[in-house]
This record gives sequence, C-alpha cells and structure tokens, in this order.
Amino acid sequence: MKLIAFLLPQFHPIAENNRWWGEGFTEWTNVRKAVPLYQGHLQPKLPMDNNYYNLTEAAAREWQARTAEAYGIYGFCYYHYWFKGKRLLEKPIQAVLESKAPDFPFCLSWANEPWTRKWDGNDQDVLMPQSYGDEADWSHHFYNLLEAFQDKRYIRIDGKPLFIIYRPSSIPRCDEMLMHWKRLAQRNGLEGLHLVQTLGGFPVQTVKGFDASVEFEPHYTFAHGNLHQIWSRIEVNGKEHLVVDYDKVWNSILERTPHRNGEPIYPGAYVNWDNTPRRGVDGQSCLGMTPQKFSHYLSRQLLRAKTAYGSDYVFINAWNEWAEGAYLEPDNQYNYQYLQAVKYALHQYEHSHLLN
Repeated sequence: MKLIAFLLPQFHPIAENNRWWGEGFTEWTNVRKAVPLYQGHLQPKLPMDNNYYNLTEAAAREWQARTAEAYGIYGFCYYHYWFKGKRLLEKPIQAVLESKAPDFPFCLSWANEPWTRKWDGNDQDVLMPQSYGDEADWSHHFYNLLEAFQDKRYIRIDGKPLFIIYRPSSIPRCDEMLMHWKRLAQRNGLEGLHLVQTLGGFPVQTVKGFDASVEFEPHYTFAHGNLHQIWSRIEVNGKEHLVVDYDKVWNSILERTPHRNGEPIYPGAYVNWDNTPRRGVDGQSCLGMTPQKFSHYLSRQLLRAKTAYGSDYVFINAWNEWAEGAYLEPDNQYNYQYLQAVKYALHQYEHSHLLN
C-alpha cells in the first residue's frame, strides 16, 4: 500500500502574498496568529523545535522527504498553481526538478480555484482570478508541466504520469482539454497521462476524460457523507463557530460504499481539521482527535483501500497544512506521534494483509 501526502508549498514569501497580506507573509504567518476560540481548542499549533522552515531552502525539502520516507510515506503530491500562464508558489517544486533532489517520489495536483481573501475558493473578494483559455493556453500549460512529467521520480500509474485536478467542473471544455493533453503527452514520448479528478466539498459531476477519482478528506465527507448530528455550534464573541466530531467523520468515511462506475477511486484519509488559523470564528474545527485514534482509523482505511476500492494508493490530507490542522509533521504537542501513527497503521495493514 502506498500513502501519498498532499504538500502545501506556501512556506516561502512571494511578491503577490507580500502585496495582499503584508511583507514576509507565508503560511507560518497564519499559524502564528491563531488563538484558542473555546475551552479545549488547541491553538496555536507550534512546529517541533521551532522548525519554521522555508521551502526555498534545500535542507528543508530534504528534511521533509527523509522524514516522510522514514515513517512509511511513499510520496508527496505538491499543489500546483496555474492561472492561465501565471504560476504561483512554484519555487519549491521547480527547485526539486532542477536540483534532482530530494530523491523521493512526487506528483502534482492542480489547485485550480481562484485565490480569495477568505481562503474559500469562491468568487468573492478575489485576489487572483482563474481563467482557462483555449487550445493554445492548454498547450502552454502542458509544456510547463512536461519537465515534471518526464522526471524519473514522478509517480506513474501503468507507466503514465499521475496528475490531479481539484475542481474540473469549473473548467469549460474540460474534456477537450484533457484529450488535448493526452495527445501532447504521447507526442512527447510519454505513454499518456493518468488524469484524476478530485471528489471534494463541491457537487460531484461527471467529466469525461478522467481515468480515476480521488476522495479528498475530510471535505468529501463533510459534503457527501452520512453525517447525522455531526456538527455542533459554539458561541464565540457573539458569533457561531462550527465544530465537528472527529470520530463521526471517520466513521462516515469508513462506512462509505465507493461509487466506482467502472473507474478507479483512490480513497482518502485525513489527520485532523482546524482552519481557524486562516478563517477565525468563520472556520471549522474538529473535536476528539488523538494520534492513537488517527492510527486506528488509518489502518482500517488502508485495509478498505484494498478490499473495497481495489486500490494500492491512499491520499492523505496532508503533510503540512498547518493552518488547516491537517499535518503529519512533528509539533510541540505530539512530537512525532502523527508519523508514528502512520508507521503503525501501515504495519497493521501489512499484518492483516498477510493473514488474508
């Protein structure tokens, strides 16, 4: 079983974020400003040993890869930001490509939402709009990705580079774009592309041209799970804050029957959820998470990946989404316990798999 962890590159300053949020802004800015909103709300989250890394530094990227590898993570899925020819937060992955280090499997997920001031991907208070263009723009995008697709470390399914799109339903003529990309892939010596659509917190729509889907958790379950009485409301400074029960979310994930419709579905997993560092009271937070619970649920999901999904992959949210409470990296509260939980869950899966 191969665990792929989503990786956020927003841990270095860029000119656009300096302009929108203030000089020197990175994701650590959100993390540091977080405050507890209610009794038992564990904020701010602090990286172990004050490891406020900068992902433009080779040592930070090497540390991430070696740490992930040591605890059983197969590879990273870096978020890719493309706005009709404009790239953002591209420096870490570009350095990975140019330096050929670290030697660790990776793939890309195109986070094709507009950037907004509320961090919600909607169409209000837009900082960076999203537009998709025509065939010439699609070609430009493909050739920007080709260096990654040709890299020997790039994760492949049946010999084809794996590429995820976050919100394909937002893309006009998406099926045409996908077929165009597949033709370009073959013209450039690739066996094709393995294109994957994300099942997340938005309506699920059938888009032709994809080879598989991935369940992005906990968003997919928030929107489509069997979540009776999952949400509670806590009053914070005269406003309602939504909290969610960690166990109920995971139980809903584990009770789901995948709707495969003949195409592969890669199941998801998540460490925790708390996006109040980004959104304050307007965010949501989980109650009841412990590393031990996470390990238990993850081990069950790994087994279901094989038995219910027929999948050799599970995608986990996330390696380092610190401002959303979804991270495996060591923190001051639990140290390496999240990663130890992953290693134990993989061990449990291997043991159960051998028994079967």
